[in-house]
This record gives sequence, C-alpha cells and structure tokens, in this order.
Amino acid sequence: MRLGRMIQAVDLHAAGEPGRVIVGGVLDVPGETMFRKMQHLERHADGLRKLMLREPRGYPASNCNLVLPPTHPDADAGFVIMEQTEYPPMSGTNTICTVTALLETGMLPTVEPVTELVLETPAGLITVQARIEGGKVTRVTFENVPAFPVHLGAEVEIPTLGKVEVDVSWGGMFYAIAEAARFGLTIAPEHGRELARIGSMVKQAAREQLEAVHPENPEIRQASIGQLTGPFDPETKSARNAVSVATGELDWDRPETWTGALDRSPCGTGTSARMAVLHARGQLALGEEFHCFGPVGTRFIGRLKARTTVGGVPAVVPEISGAAWITSFAQYTVDPADPFPEGFTLGDIW
Repeated sequence: MRLGRMIQAVDLHAAGEPGRVIVGGVLDVPGETMFRKMQHLERHADGLRKLMLREPRGYPASNCNLVLPPTHPDADAGFVIMEQTEYPPMSGTNTICTVTALLETGMLPTVEPVTELVLETPAGLITVQARIEGGKVTRVTFENVPAFPVHLGAEVEIPTLGKVEVDVSWGGMFYAIAEAARFGLTIAPEHGRELARIGSMVKQAAREQLEAVHPENPEIRQASIGQLTGPFDPETKSARNAVSVATGELDWDRPETWTGALDRSPCGTGTSARMAVLHARGQLALGEEFHCFGPVGTRFIGRLKARTTVGGVPAVVPEISGAAWITSFAQYTVDPADPFPEGFTLGDIW
C-alpha cells in the first residue's frame, strides 16, 4: 500500500478535554513568528487542520496542536493550536497537553522534580513549570499572556432570548461571558446541550454587537468563544465554567445552526479571562487562588500574579495549573484513494 501522507501524534486529555499533539510528519511551516506560521496554516494549508479534526479522524470536541521549531531564541519549542473553526492564539488545555507530550516522549529533556521551559505560541512566549514524579508529568503550571476585560456588563440582543448582559474579556482568546442562571441553567453534564447551544448564541451576538480588538495586534479581533458561568463563591474563591466551542457558522435564520460543543475542561484561557473580570470587579485579588470547575467536575487552579498593561490597557498576569494524561500514540494516514482526505462534517453532530 502506498500512503499519500503519514502523521505521528500523541493523543491526550487535559481535565477531560482532548488535545492531539502532532510530533512527526510536518517538518516546519513558513513564517518569521509563530503567529505568522499560524496564519500560513490558516490561509494556505488548512487541510492539515481539517484532516486531523474532522471525521473520520476527529470529532466535534477535539483539538490539535502542531509542534514546530521556535522562532524566538528564548523558546524551547513552538506550537500552533488548531480547533474546529479557528486557530486560537493561545489555549490552556492545549498548552498542558503539548507540554506533557513533549516531556513524556523525551522530545525535551526533563529534570525532576520540576522542569522549567518556555514555549512560543501565536500569542507570545509562555513560561512553564512542569512537576514530574518518576518520569510522569503530574502537573503543568504556566504563566499565561496578560488578560483584560474590554466590556463589563454590556448588553446584547439575542434572538429568542432577548437582552442579555455579557462581559467580553481576553485570556488568550476573546470570550463572551454570561451567567448560566440567566437562562435557567447550571454547569452540569445534563445541561450540556443547552449550555453549548446558548453559549454559541451569546458568542455570536457579542461578535456582531460589541467591538473587541487586541491593543497590540489588531489582526486579533472579536469574541470567538462563548462562556457561561456559575455563581462565584467569595468564601472559597471558586466557580463553575462552561465554554462553548462552535462547530460551524451560526445563522440566525436557521435555528439548526445554533449549536456547538462544550469544552470538557474548565478551560485555561477561559479561566484567565474570567479571573480578569473578577479582578476588575474587586472580587479576586492578586495572589488569591481561583478554583475553576468544568462541566464534568474537573478543576484548574488559577492565580493572578501581577498587574501590567497591554498596549496601554490595564491587565493582569494569570497563572493556570492543571494536568494531562496520554491516551494513545497514533499514526494518522491518508490513502491516495481516500475520498475524504480533509474529512467531512455531518449535520447530526456537527
């Protein structure tokens, strides 16, 4: 049998969210920075993302990361994040999965009990501390890019739902954040379908009605993720979180498109974006731990390390801590006669 392509990958999950990491089969991608490499993939080589994330090799809630040589001299490795409808500049679960894959497969050297490294993401450099016991990465803690809200308590109009109060906040992606209770929902598995559907609607309305532009990179703009939140407990500094990742373009005239897939984890960049909102409202101080639980009950621990500015905008520096587990090692192939070299989507679940 002659194969048209073969890609080596490590499959993992971080707090329940799958994160595939490509470690072989792609030598490099053109671009002078990781952000430009991301743009090259998006504009000229999007077939790789479709191949790895669409059926029959992927499914709606999956993510994929491409490990690449870094372009920055301070970075140990670089990676580009690929999701169902976009290339996000940064992702917490994908960072945790990529770090775990790089260290547990020996692609980067390890030092016990803590290995320190720097990764280059499209959003910038990320410093990482990985706790290792007996060769196993038991916890990954990374200092995320600075987070900041751009809208607090803004009002959007959502078809069938009416006026809804939302926050829009940057945590490595722009999140449109609303309270789940506003829709009669709690962050629980049995509400998963409605959380995904309404989260996608909140995101779409915020994209259309609220301007959001990164102050240092105007090519990054508008909310791309919806986040529904549970109530914040001021005593335990904890809350629940459900992030809805779109699986297609939402059309207000076609209700069947009002859907998405839930991030199974508490979401690292979503936790960062929410911590920035909580801090702006005086509910979370620097240095306090924030325990964020996802829809299946898994937890990330966040902490705001410092105040800073991004392009003159007040911001905070978030730290996120979580763990990932390898689920499989795989070689993904494309037969030259395969009718679906870039996969397909089907309306029952996509």
